[in-house]
Amino acid sequence: MEEGIGLRIAIDAMGGDLAPEEAVKGVLEAATEWPDTSFVLVGDEQRVGPLVNGRKPPNVELRHASEAIGPDEEPVRAVRRKKDASMVVAARMVKEGEADAMLSAGNTGALMAAGLLVVGRIPGIERPALAQTIPSTDDVGVLALDLGANVEARPEHLYMYAVMGSLYRKLVHGMEQPRVGLLNVGTEEGKGTELMKEAYGLISADPDIRFAGNIEARDVLQRACDVLVCDGFSGNVMLKSFEGAAALIMGELKRAFTKNAISKLAAAVVKPGLNRLRRKMDYKEYGGAPLLGLAGIVVKCHGSSDARAFRNGIRQARDAVRHGLIRAIADHISGKEGSGG
Repeated sequence: MEEGIGLRIAIDAMGGDLAPEEAVKGVLEAATEWPDTSFVLVGDEQRVGPLVNGRKPPNVELRHASEAIGPDEEPVRAVRRKKDASMVVAARMVKEGEADAMLSAGNTGALMAAGLLVVGRIPGIERPALAQTIPSTDDVGVLALDLGANVEARPEHLYMYAVMGSLYRKLVHGMEQPRVGLLNVGTEEGKGTELMKEAYGLISADPDIRFAGNIEARDVLQRACDVLVCDGFSGNVMLKSFEGAAALIMGELKRAFTKNAISKLAAAVVKPGLNRLRRKMDYKEYGGAPLLGLAGIVVKCHGSSDARAFRNGIRQARDAVRHGLIRAIADHISGKEGSGG
């Protein structure tokens, strides 16, 4: 889709720890920044309406949904039973062509279920993947997938993750030849489980993929690759480890620089650098994680997303739609199947 063509994005206003206030704030900011895009806030009119009345831009509308899916509900059951849940309604809008993309900060499992049961998969994709940009020392970031949508995977699933991640980096992030790496316990070929060995062979055999080989977790933040392929279990453990380490480091630095008067003076000197470090490690800067492999653009925002995170998630969704990500993945997959690849 080209710049200037109107887009329509549905936002699950009831999903997340700070719903609906922060979702509404983020949408109102986005509506001013991108007047060529229409935004549909899906949620309880009685809660969402008062937050936008009197200051609603012309490109923002409300869609009432009488139900919401909670963070602790069983995903598939909730999606099937709550037909009028805000998340399900937004997914149905994508399915039926009423919206070009959707965002939600709600229950991750439920969003995955809504993606599979309502939006559907791209033909040829068996397992959609949760992709998220992990900060790197050079500020470029590493797109990692899968980070928890599927706990188990087969070699062909990891190969599809490599294809989708590479296309996402090319189209959405503008990288000409993104390097694709495989998360493993060593860098040498032949390392790891049978899953990793077979996935290595499939990925390395595709001439359209610039394969960087096996990547160890310690090298990810140094951007040893641009796309990191992993099974959902390993990827989620890695991500949570990074998040925990980041929280520990920032907490220890805060304690060290507020210990006494001298340390407080030192903090004033290094404050700009610390602020840059905090922003670099902040998930809000990246917005959300697209569920790649679905037949529509679905972006998962962090459960505690604020307005800035929602705005950045909307930017991701817009870019994916504008650059024809779904069509590019579908064409690539169908081309490989047609050639016997």
